[in-house]
This record gives sequence, structure tokens and C-alpha cells, in this order.
Amino acid sequence: MAAKKSVKKTKVLCISHMEDADGISSAALIREAFGGDTILVDYPGLMPAIESLVHDEKLKTLYICDLGLAKNNQDKFVEVLSTLRKRKVAVTYIDHHDIDPEIIKKLEKAKVKIFHDINECTTVQVYDAYKKKLSDHSTFVATCAAITDYMEDRPKGAKLLQIYDRQFALISATVLTYNIVGHQKDPDYLLYLVEMLAESKYPHEIPNTFEFAQIQVGKLAEMIAKVKKSLKTMKNLGYMEITDAGASGAVNFVLGLSGKDVGVAYKERIDHGIYAVSIRGSKSCKIHLGRMVNGLSAEFGGSGGGHDKACGAVIPKDKIMPFIKEFNARLSQKA
Repeated sequence: MAAKKSVKKTKVLCISHMEDADGISSAALIREAFGGDTILVDYPGLMPAIESLVHDEKLKTLYICDLGLAKNNQDKFVEVLSTLRKRKVAVTYIDHHDIDPEIIKKLEKAKVKIFHDINECTTVQVYDAYKKKLSDHSTFVATCAAITDYMEDRPKGAKLLQIYDRQFALISATVLTYNIVGHQKDPDYLLYLVEMLAESKYPHEIPNTFEFAQIQVGKLAEMIAKVKKSLKTMKNLGYMEITDAGASGAVNFVLGLSGKDVGVAYKERIDHGIYAVSIRGSKSCKIHLGRMVNGLSAEFGGSGGGHDKACGAVIPKDKIMPFIKEFNARLSQKA
């Protein structure tokens, strides 16, 4: 019986977050530094994406960027990456969301290379790790990502921002963000953005980005009136269901117009029977919302997590109001 012929491992792959500029920009810098292919996913799509790679005999190197873990998937994440490592796949995980220290230890034990700093956005960490392989333009891509993740005041992010005219960087980051958010149902366009950024293109050099951003701005202006009309409040938070736009685009209006320290916007994902929830905290909010939401969402059969003042969750449709009520109650306990 002939021995099974071994397949040469040649594939380089980056799995990154599709919903914001930090994920898209991280993928762009990985592509610029190492080539290869890109898969863009939302948080619920992380596990199916990496599980699909377990039997890919050609996979040589895997980068996972800007995809935070939650209590309901962190153990499986470790298990799948450990399996890939046993198959001699080089795995690097780069992220800035709050992670259970025990999970980091388990990943390190499996010899997964980890870059994890909650004080810098993921793209800045990618730039810092691989700048010798990157062009000068990569500093601008990282700067835009830091701005859109509200992390341009962090040590490395602030240093990058100093290179550029602030208004130029702000408008570029904003245009990039509006194009990403407005094309969430067009994965080919998102991959096109990754490609363009990897080729050192500024957002204004990518065709029609400013025109599309102008359309998105108009939609957001209309959103203000809708939030004023439909916003509801509890003791510690303002909340609202969104029906005709993304929750992440509305949540800052909910936060600001509610006068509360926490804003919650949620939109039904009919195809999945869940609500996608976006949460923001004001500057005076002293609670790490991502950490609280990680544990709380798991109790309601969902998942979630993120930063101290910006996070999200996926909650089963029939549990959304119990989740919001309990979230409000726990904010009182922590106050």
C-alpha cells in the first residue's frame, strides 16, 4: 500500500473583524507584510471560520486579528488553535479586547504567538510588531484605525497621529468607517478595501468613498430625529431598538440624547433569531462595560464583550428585554 503523499503547506491566511476600520486595517497590514488571503467575519462568525480550517492541509500560517473572545467560545477557540498547532500551522493572535488571563496562558502553552494589549488598537499592534516589513504608509492606516476605535490618545496611537495633520487623519478615518459600515452586506467590497489599503491607498484615492460617505452622513442625520422619538430610559441607561440602520451607527446618539452614562442600541438579525447589541459608555462611566457584558450575555445564552466604554453582544431574541433590565440593575450595583 502506497504511503499517503504529504501536501506542501503554502497557504497564508488572515481572519479579521469585518465590522470596523480596526479589523479591516489589521487585515490590510497583514496582507501587506505577508501576502496571502483574507477572511472577514463578525464575532459570531469567528468559530465557524477557524473550525473550517482544521482539515486544510495546505494551511501554513494563520493570523487572527481584532476578534475578541467571549465566555461561550473561548475554550473552543483554544481547542481549535491547539489542534492547528499540532498540525504544525503557525498561529498568531493579535487583539486588544479584554481576555481571561487563563485563556492567554493556555494559548501560550499551545505555542500560539500572542500580541495582546488592551491599551492599543489591534492595527497599531500589527504595525508595531511587523513595521520592518511594512511601508511608511502603514503608519497612516494604523492611525485611522486608532481614531475609529477611540484609541488615538494611547501612547503608540498618539505617537502615530502626530505624524499627520489631525483633520486630514480624522476625515480619512471617518470616510473609511462610513464605507465599512455601509457595506456590511457586500463582503467583496470589504475585501476590496483591504486590498486597496494594503496597496498604500488613502481612503480618498479609492473611487466613490467620499460620495458614499456623504450618503451615510445623510442617513445618520435622519437617525437623530428617530432616536429622539423612540428612545427609552432606565435609571442607568438609555436604550432603543433599531429597525432600518445598524445598531453601531445609532448607539452614540442613544448615549448622548439619553443623558445617561450608558447607551444601548439593538437590531434584530432575523436570519439568526438574535439581536445584535451595541453598547457605549460616556467618559464619566467608571465601569468596564466589555467585561460586565461578557459575563452577563453568557447568562442569557448569548455572547459579548469588548472595551471599557465600547462593546457589543449577541442576545437571543426572546431574552433582549430581560438582558437590558439586568444590565441596568448591575450598573446600579457597580456604581
